Amino acid sequence: MIEIMSEVRIVNICTAIVKRNNGIGFGSWACFSVSLLCFFLANTSIANETPNIILLMGDDHGWDETAYNGHPHLKTPILDEMANSGLRFDRFYSAHPSCSPTRGSVLTGRHPVRYGTFAPNFSIRQEEKTIAHLLKKKGYATGHFGKWHLGPVKSTSPTSPGAMGFNQWLSHDNFFELNPTFSRNGGPPQKFTGESSEIVVAETIRFLEKTRQANQPFLAVVWFGSPHEPYSGLPEDLALYDHLPSEYSQTKVRLTSNKTGRQIKRSLREVLRERYAEITAMDRSIGQLRDWLRQNKLRDNTLLWYCGDNGTPGDGIVTSPLRGQKGNLYEGGIRVPGILEWPAKITSPRLSKMNVVTSDLLPTICSLAEVALPKRPLDGIDLSLSIKGQMLQRPQPIGFWSFDINGESKNQPYIEADLQRGTTPLVKLMGDISTRNFRNFHHPKISQQDYSGSRALIDNRYKFIIRGKRGMPSQKELFDLRADPGEKNNLMTSKPKIATTMQKQLRDWQESVLESLSGADYR
Repeated sequence: MIEIMSEVRIVNICTAIVKRNNGIGFGSWACFSVSLLCFFLANTSIANETPNIILLMGDDHGWDETAYNGHPHLKTPILDEMANSGLRFDRFYSAHPSCSPTRGSVLTGRHPVRYGTFAPNFSIRQEEKTIAHLLKKKGYATGHFGKWHLGPVKSTSPTSPGAMGFNQWLSHDNFFELNPTFSRNGGPPQKFTGESSEIVVAETIRFLEKTRQANQPFLAVVWFGSPHEPYSGLPEDLALYDHLPSEYSQTKVRLTSNKTGRQIKRSLREVLRERYAEITAMDRSIGQLRDWLRQNKLRDNTLLWYCGDNGTPGDGIVTSPLRGQKGNLYEGGIRVPGILEWPAKITSPRLSKMNVVTSDLLPTICSLAEVALPKRPLDGIDLSLSIKGQMLQRPQPIGFWSFDINGESKNQPYIEADLQRGTTPLVKLMGDISTRNFRNFHHPKISQQDYSGSRALIDNRYKFIIRGKRGMPSQKELFDLRADPGEKNNLMTSKPKIATTMQKQLRDWQESVLESLSGADYR
């Protein structure tokens, strides 16, 4: 493959041609033509060297729920193909064991406690700088499609996709099912008919077609509503899972009713059939997006990155070899699928065993797009060397923290209540309303109590966990994840020095995070 020349090199060559030929009677019109050609080549080079970015995320999609990771029932042919042709991150982590916080980490490169996105339905803060803000300044078209969950998507919200740097958006305040409702660019909610993942991808393609016609690089953030409960599926997808093991019928699980929006108990076999149908439909829609990129000759220079936002919930985690589930800091709660496909740069399949986290997306993309990082503490690192196969170990540990929100509502609201009210309805009721309202609080003073809540630190081999709530005795655990991925053997007694060192590192990291939470990064 011929290497594309840089803009500077092209301009220098063309300048030399013009100067040389002017001295031998080269006509002015010919000189102008060469100059015009050089301008075209230089700008074509810039467009070709600037990667397009698509960030895909499943909702509640845990590490084990792909065929390529050995799931005994699931059919995920597109994700399997991506894993077998691109860069597969086997140890990919969500920054938090729940959705809103992890989504904030993708956009900011920062742990969500730094800006008060402690749990689902906590908004981001309007002062945060996102990857959309940064790439927009670089000339990228920016679009968000699907689940937002970092504040209301309405146009008046200070934390809407538009306020957070996106030119266009078709988004929902939270998750959605078949025949979903979305807000387009902050307008009134509109109902769409069909399978939700396919609708989201179709809207993404509309956005990409406009950027293609404008010859503009793009950032598209596509956050699916699947496979979050309550589950549903198209008949052809449900039929794929008609023959799940009969023993699953003996177990009942609690989840939301699609009819009433309230909790009911159902057969695990029925629930899994619908959950797996949603994952397969999401997988198929990703294939539709990849097909469009290939047909329009954009696939080679488009970085396509898929991951989950947290581990599998209790109603779906029946086959995982990992301990824990959504909501806790064991591997089952934070380890998720992670695949990066970029044919122009990743020309042969690779499997990375290095620890990677959702906070790494912003610094990595900034590096690849040659965009300066925000001048504030980041928790993610630049993975561009890993993409090249030149980074095998992480240079710093990853911190995780489920902040104890008990008593947080006594603090002053960060954003007025009217601006935090959502508009897009969903099946699952919260109290008696079908929409979602958000919150965030000022936290100007830090106390010893603020260090509580479950937290963990993962280095290249070990994982140190402290579990406990505010005012309660804590429990400490140390695991060798390389030798014990199921986290069965607590090494606190046998490896006290390692535990002591990691506890100190974790505390130091918490101090930095709490300094950000106090608002220091915005001053």
